[in-house]
Formats: sequence, C-alpha cells, structure tokens
Amino acid sequence: MKKIIVGISGASGMPLAYHLLEELKKHDIEIHLVMSRSALITIPYECEHSVEEFYNLANVVYDYSNIGAAIASGTFQVVGMIIIPCSMKTVAGLAHGYSDNLLLRAGDVMIKEKRKLILVTREAPLSPIHLDNLSYLSKLSNIYIIPPVLSYYNHPQTIEDMETHLIGKILSPFDIQVDDFKTWK
Repeated sequence: MKKIIVGISGASGMPLAYHLLEELKKHDIEIHLVMSRSALITIPYECEHSVEEFYNLANVVYDYSNIGAAIASGTFQVVGMIIIPCSMKTVAGLAHGYSDNLLLRAGDVMIKEKRKLILVTREAPLSPIHLDNLSYLSKLSNIYIIPPVLSYYNHPQTIEDMETHLIGKILSPFDIQVDDFKTWK
C-alpha cells in the first residue's frame, strides 16, 4: 500500500483538501496527516466538515508540534507529500529550510530525500517575495507547484467538477487515476 503524507496549512482551500483526502481513501492510500494550527482555525470558516471528519479520513494523524514524529525522518518510507492548501508562509519555510514544525519538517524531508512534494499554493496576488520563493522551489526536480487554477476545456458544471479536475492534476505525479478527470483531447 502506498503511503502519502498530506499537510494542510492555514491558507484558503479546506474543501479542496477534504476532497483530496476522500479521493486518496478511494485508492487505498495510507494517509499520514499533519495540519497546522492555522488550518484548524480555517476549517470551520470554509468547510461543512469538522476537523474530526478530516482526521477520520487519515490512517495516522500527527501533532503539528511533534517534530520527532515518524514523518520527520527520511527513514520513514513514503512515496511523497502533498501540501494542500499550501500557504506562502509554508512556501517560505520550505524555500529557506526553516523547519520549526512537523509540516515543514516533513516537507523538508521530501526535499532532502528527493521524494515527490506537491505544493497546492494559495495566494493572490503574488508578491515579488512569493514569486522568488516559488521560483527557487520550482528548480528542485522533485517539487511540483500546482496552484488551484481553473480549467474550462473539461466543461465543469459544478464546483465539485472543478475540484475533481484539480485533484486529478495533483495526483497525476503519483500515477493515481481519478475517475471523471478529463484530460485534454
């Protein structure tokens, strides 16, 4: 069974994060979840799902401050990590090796071990500082920056259609096929 770490920062996008967790469950992925304190605050503002419902979709839930957790070590075998949504604070921490919490440490481990790290970045407009940090990270071969940008060629009818399309893009680097993901023809 594939193991994937899912990190959830406090940026806007909690319904998309929940949708991703649901999709990973469909594919029998072992989910290791770590959520920032800001994520715990943002969930009730954006989502009809409770923090407990997020936890219930994961196989293992880690305390954000537990820097000694299994996912903080390169010897813990996972295929990669998805940070969804990924705040610019998280991007800055990753770009500069500032790992003062478990979410950042797990991301740092993905970088040093050259495992896939998907960043579903959220911010608009982007400042020159954000762009510099993203540019630096984009040069690392194992990092995929996938902002939740809408596509229209798939003719979405609902928000769920748009989320499914984004989830298909996010999971593609892991060779996970999402039902109803419409590729360009």
